[in-house]
Amino acid sequence: MLTFEAVYDHGPTLNDAGITDIIALMGQRRIPMLGAGGPAREEAALKPLLDQDTSNLLPVFLGAGLGYALKKICQIFAGPMAIVEKESDLQSLTKSLDQIPPSNQKDLLLLTDPDSRQILNQLTRWQGRLGGKRLFPIILPFYQRIDPSYYGELRRQLEASARFDFWSKAVQPRFINPNPRVLLLTSKYFLMGEVIGACQKMNLAHRLVTIEDDIGHDIFVKQVLEAVLDFKPDCCLTLNHMGVDREGILMDLLARLQLPLASWFVDNPHLIIHLYASCISPWTALFTWDEDNIASLQAMGFEHVYYLPLGTDPSRFKPTQNKAPQEWRSELSFVGNSMIYKVGTRLKSATFPKVLLLAFQKVAHAFMDSNERSVAKLIKDEFPDLYTHFEALPDNEAKLAYETAITWQATRLYRNNCVRYLLPFRPLIAGDSGWKIEFRNEPIQPRYMGELNYYSQLPIFYTAQGITFNCTSKQMKGAVNQRIFDCPAAGGFVLTDWREQMAELFTDQEMVCYHEPAEIPELVKYYLKHPSERRVFANRARKRVLACHSWEHRLKSMLATMREIYHTPKA
Repeated sequence: MLTFEAVYDHGPTLNDAGITDIIALMGQRRIPMLGAGGPAREEAALKPLLDQDTSNLLPVFLGAGLGYALKKICQIFAGPMAIVEKESDLQSLTKSLDQIPPSNQKDLLLLTDPDSRQILNQLTRWQGRLGGKRLFPIILPFYQRIDPSYYGELRRQLEASARFDFWSKAVQPRFINPNPRVLLLTSKYFLMGEVIGACQKMNLAHRLVTIEDDIGHDIFVKQVLEAVLDFKPDCCLTLNHMGVDREGILMDLLARLQLPLASWFVDNPHLIIHLYASCISPWTALFTWDEDNIASLQAMGFEHVYYLPLGTDPSRFKPTQNKAPQEWRSELSFVGNSMIYKVGTRLKSATFPKVLLLAFQKVAHAFMDSNERSVAKLIKDEFPDLYTHFEALPDNEAKLAYETAITWQATRLYRNNCVRYLLPFRPLIAGDSGWKIEFRNEPIQPRYMGELNYYSQLPIFYTAQGITFNCTSKQMKGAVNQRIFDCPAAGGFVLTDWREQMAELFTDQEMVCYHEPAEIPELVKYYLKHPSERRVFANRARKRVLACHSWEHRLKSMLATMREIYHTPKA
C-alpha cells in the first residue's frame, strides 16, 4: 500500500504548512520526492520544454509535485496546460495547485482518473479542441518511481505524440478532383462489404481503418491520422455511426482535420443516435434509409440529414443457372427471423421495473398498430402514466433498450400475423427455430428450413421461389427493406406490404403490394395461378433495380451530396 509522509523544515517553502519534501512509503522503501536535489530537482523537469517553441505545445505535467515547477512555468508560459495526478492523498498534503495563479487556472486541465487509457482519451479530446497542438510531457521523476505502470505508460504515449506533428500536414482541400477518395471506418457490420464492392466497381480509391471492439481511443485516433496523412481522403464513411465514440473524440478530430464524415444509417437511427447526442458536428452528414427520420434528426441538431434507401448488389443477386437443392424449391416462401429469441434475450439482459414489464405486451401491440415512428412518443401520448416510469429509467441506454425490445416485439407480432395468412398454402419458411414454436398448434404446418447465409445461399434461394413473401420490420413504418431490391435483382417475384416510400422507388406495375394483412390470401391465390403475370412483374422490377437501386447508385448519390456540402472552392 502506498502512503505519503510530509517532511517539514523552518526554511522558506512554497507551502504554508512548511512542507519541504514528501516521502512515499512503499513497504520497506522510502522514496523522496525531492531528496538532496531540493526544489532544483523539480524545476529541472522543465528544461526540455524551455528548448522548444512553446507556441505549438500543450504541456502535460505527469504529477504536480510540490509546486516549484508549476510556479516557474506559469511565469514563462501563459497557454493551456494539463496536470495528471491521481494521488488525491498527496494533493491534499502538498496543496501544490495553489501555486497556479488565477489567470492560468482558467486554462488548466486537471486529470485524476486511475485508468491511464481514460487519461489519454481525455488528453486527445482536449488536444483536438485546442487546434491539435502537440502534447508535451513534463516528467517529474518521483511519479515515475511510485507508479511506473501508470505514469510510465503515460510518458511513453505522450513522448511518442510529441515527436510527430500530424495536424499541420493533415488538413487538405476536399473534393477538388472528379473521383473522390474515401476513408472507410470498417467494422463487423456486414453491409460494409457491399460499400467496398461498390467502391471497387466505381474505381474509387478507398482505404479501410478497422475498428476493434476493445480498441483504445488513442490508438484509433493514431490510425485515423496516419491514414489521413498517407491516403489524403476527401471524406470518411461509416455505417450506423460505427467508430464514432460517445465522448466525441472522433468528431473533434475530424473537425480539426476539416475532414467530413458520412454516416449511413441502415437501421433505425433513433435506437442508436441518442447515445451520441454530444457528437453533433457540422462536419458530419447523416444518411438514413427511412425518409421519415429526417425531420426528427434535424430537430436533434444535426444540420446535414438526407434520405438514402437501401440497395442491392446485382452481381451477387442475379438470375442463375445454378440449380437450387430440391428442398429449397417452393411456390411460396418467407425468409426471416421469428424474433422470439431476440426479444427474449433483450428482456433477459435488461433490468426493467415491473410496471414496464407488465405493460410490455400492450405497448408492443399499440406500436404495431400505430403509425407513430417513435416508441417513446407513443408511450408519452398513449400511456402517460407509464411514461413517468419510462423517463425514470437510469440512462439513455436503458431507455433505448426498452424501445428496442418494444420495436422487436411489435415486429414479431406483425410478422407472425402476416405469415400466418400463408399457412393454408403450406409455405416454406427459412429462419430460426422460433417459427416452430409460433406455429406449433396450427393444423396445417409449413415446411421449415434453417437460416440462410445472405451471401452464398440467399441469392440462389430467391431464384427457386414462385412467390417470395415480404413483411417489413416495425422499426421502419414508411421505409422499405432490402428484400424488395435483392429478390427482383435475382429475377424473383415479391409480394410485399405497402410502404409510403415505395412510390419513390417502384411503380405499381413493378411491385405487387398488400395494404392490410387480410389481403394476403387472395393475392397469394391469384399469383400462384398466374405465373406469367408474376414473370412480367419480376422482369419490370429487375429492370428498375438495375437502373436505379444498386449499391453503386447509392454511393454515387451519397458522394455527390458530400461534394455539394464540403467541396473546397478554388482559390
